[in-house]
Amino acid sequence: MKIRILGTESLGVRGLSCVVEVCNKKIVIDPGIALGYSRNGLLPHPVQIGVGEIIRSNIIKEMEDATDIVISHLHGDHIPLYNANPYQLSIDQIKKVPLDCKIWINDNYEQNEKKRRREAAIVFGFNKELNEAKGKVNEFISFLGPVPHGEETGSHGNVIMTMIADGDQTFLHGSDIQFFCRDTIDEIISYNPDIVLASGPPLYLTDRMKSKSDITWDNTLRLAKNVKTLILDHHLLRCEEGLEWIKKLEELSGNRVICAADFMNCKRHLLEAWRLKLYRDIPVPANWHRLYKENIVSSDEYMDIARKKYVWFEY
Repeated sequence: MKIRILGTESLGVRGLSCVVEVCNKKIVIDPGIALGYSRNGLLPHPVQIGVGEIIRSNIIKEMEDATDIVISHLHGDHIPLYNANPYQLSIDQIKKVPLDCKIWINDNYEQNEKKRRREAAIVFGFNKELNEAKGKVNEFISFLGPVPHGEETGSHGNVIMTMIADGDQTFLHGSDIQFFCRDTIDEIISYNPDIVLASGPPLYLTDRMKSKSDITWDNTLRLAKNVKTLILDHHLLRCEEGLEWIKKLEELSGNRVICAADFMNCKRHLLEAWRLKLYRDIPVPANWHRLYKENIVSSDEYMDIARKKYVWFEY
């Protein structure tokens, strides 16, 4: 089994996209990207935008020979969008997907007009009917859940988890579970996966987390103690405190707890968490984003500056 994580917060963008290759299957999970449209009153820095362009291109390329594409839920950082902003993946950018590629989608949520439009755009963009992601669907792929997107009483609906097993190794993708729900963690543990890639809790939302940090910590530590390799990323690494969590979890659990960048053997790029620093280090003209949207300027100059300025910058 080969696992490649394509885009998530420690790699510089919002999302939890990955590719798993097993025997004759190539499974692309959650092919979407976002940058956090506004943080601290600032739009994404051009360095973030440049990294997003690279990762977006990689996601598109991986889908060109995919046998299966899985969409855990219909949020804009996990899917190609019909109304993408300049920093997301547009459904119009998907040019080539194999004729026999299957699209799997979580169909266990309350529909609304926004979700209906997004689902219709996926059908139109891929020119394929959608398959309901439920139970074991072939020799290698099983879908678990649906489970809550974050809190059980939250307004974000639910997600499906993807499990891929080849007899030697079991990988589980826990999109946006955020570790609020004990039942979700118990379900994951019951399948005894070797590697779990999951969204940690949103520590950057300090008001929301005030009364929830103990619950999410206990649930995360419980999973860390029961999985050989736990890859925590996405919501957790929108602030640097998430790195402290990862370090402490590894120490206490006795197992491997890492972020996606660690798993991919590259430097950590918490670009959203470092947005203020990027703006201080590499100033941006007030009209730059408008000019970028109009295709008048590009991110190339800023990417070149970052490559010279930061020893950790590897894009």
